[in-house]
Amino acid sequence: MYWDVKNVKPLSDYRIYIETAGGQKGIFDLKPYLDHGVFSELRDISYFNQVSILFGAVTWPNEQDIAPETLLAEMQPVDKPI
Repeated sequence: MYWDVKNVKPLSDYRIYIETAGGQKGIFDLKPYLDHGVFSELRDISYFNQVSILFGAVTWPNEQDIAPETLLAEMQPVDKPI
């Protein structure tokens, strides 16, 4: 699908860079999520840096994930890959 994430990279300050199958590139800020439920575990920067892709979704080892529609709605677009 066009919203499937094909590349994700952890950045400083609890942000991630993403590229989707549809060609969108952007930076998603996870700071607003860090005080909510399972996302609080992402405060551990070594754990945060374990971000990966599973079935086109951004995920972490303990099954935290960000819905693709949330990524697309809230990411800050960038022109060039990071």
